[in-house]
Amino acid sequence: MADLNYLSIKEAHELLKSKQVSAVELTQFYLDKIAKLDHKIKAVLTVTKDDSLAKAKMVDDKIQKGLDIGVLEGIPYTAKDMFLTKGVRTTAASKILDNYIPPYNATVIQKLDEAGAIMIAKVNQDEFAHGGSTENSAYGPTLNPWDESRVPGGSSGGSAVAVAADFGIFSLGTDTGGSIRQPAAFCGVTGFKPSYGAVSRFGVVAMASSFDCIGPIARSAEDAQIVHDAISGLDPKDSTTVEYANPKEVEFKNAIYYPGDLEMDSLIDSIDIDNFKIEKAKGIDELEHSNLAVPAYYVLVPSEISSNLERYDGIRYGSSAKDAQNLADTYFKTRGEYLGPEVKRRNMIGTYALSAGYYEAYYKKAMQVRTLIINSINDVLNKHDVIMMPTTLEPAFKIGAKSDPVAMYKTDLLTVFANLAGLPAVSIPFGQDEKTGLPMGLQIIGKQGEDMKVLALAEKIQSGSDWHIKVKELKI
Repeated sequence: MADLNYLSIKEAHELLKSKQVSAVELTQFYLDKIAKLDHKIKAVLTVTKDDSLAKAKMVDDKIQKGLDIGVLEGIPYTAKDMFLTKGVRTTAASKILDNYIPPYNATVIQKLDEAGAIMIAKVNQDEFAHGGSTENSAYGPTLNPWDESRVPGGSSGGSAVAVAADFGIFSLGTDTGGSIRQPAAFCGVTGFKPSYGAVSRFGVVAMASSFDCIGPIARSAEDAQIVHDAISGLDPKDSTTVEYANPKEVEFKNAIYYPGDLEMDSLIDSIDIDNFKIEKAKGIDELEHSNLAVPAYYVLVPSEISSNLERYDGIRYGSSAKDAQNLADTYFKTRGEYLGPEVKRRNMIGTYALSAGYYEAYYKKAMQVRTLIINSINDVLNKHDVIMMPTTLEPAFKIGAKSDPVAMYKTDLLTVFANLAGLPAVSIPFGQDEKTGLPMGLQIIGKQGEDMKVLALAEKIQSGSDWHIKVKELKI
């Protein structure tokens, strides 16, 4: 049998088409990897073995009949546990949804099913996506396969680890303030956050509805685009979806690069693309209002969280306190017992910011700052095709190193811009930290709706470098 380790989507597709491997064999290969290695890094929450093998058998039957298969047919993948999956437990990594079995699929899961992709597992995350390290999961932290004493990032840490550890060819994640891009950077893989509204949020557990985006974590920008093409588009079940243009040919002439604390200047100088110029700023503070992005984000997002969490009341679905004496007791005890500390913290901040007497001082001010930030970024993007900057301020940090919530929130500094403004952004592996040897990520941010330009530039950079395949050297 062919070597199945770290296949790209197109490589796996060619192996299936040429019958060098069957879909059942490919699916079983990843199921076996999860069974053998997941106890070390703890990325997987639920394995869908029987269902995935049955779907793989259907793909094999189609191939045996001589029928053509689509590029995603028979491709095994994993999904963050925020996505509703019909008949398969969906927890959002919270005890309040510990035994919740959804009656329907999220739109993106349905689209991937229709494309023939095979979901083999649901993976770990921060509870309700509240966090940047996957330490806040009710089921325990996921570990970074590059160094098991470090975090994988979050909240889509399980998705990034699943791709880095080769537990599937790609994974689905959600990104509210960097939750696809930051773990992708920490784990040495590619993570793409599309423009707001490009992908339906229907059937995805809500965190902050005006920020949440759905996207892939994958081996490369090429794989990310294949997945994005399959899951994007209008959805009558989500009124915020937009049909963005999808041009076959895109041009990029110039970028502005904002340095961070990670040493990438020499690597940026090595990017060699015809007629593409990169202007360098002195630092992120040259982006107007950059110092206000994190404060605004951590008023607005908790406010939306407090609204979205109201549905978890112990009455309609999910876990419920057994010893409650009345309705109010049910609310207090259920939420007190089954929600984790970070979820409670953000809920309380948001409720306070929206309360009478404080709405004008906090939420309204933060919305005004959001507008200032959007205008500042759009001014820059009117002069440059894309903005480039490191994805993170540092490589993956030690587990427990950011126990102070404010220190953890500050790690979002370089990623929240894209979410505040609804812009497409991708993180690609780009160098290794000299002190630790851990992967670093380069972030590319484009104009709203220009998702293809962002991905095309990422793919062009990857065609001239090998940072995105360094993950193959991992020894777990």
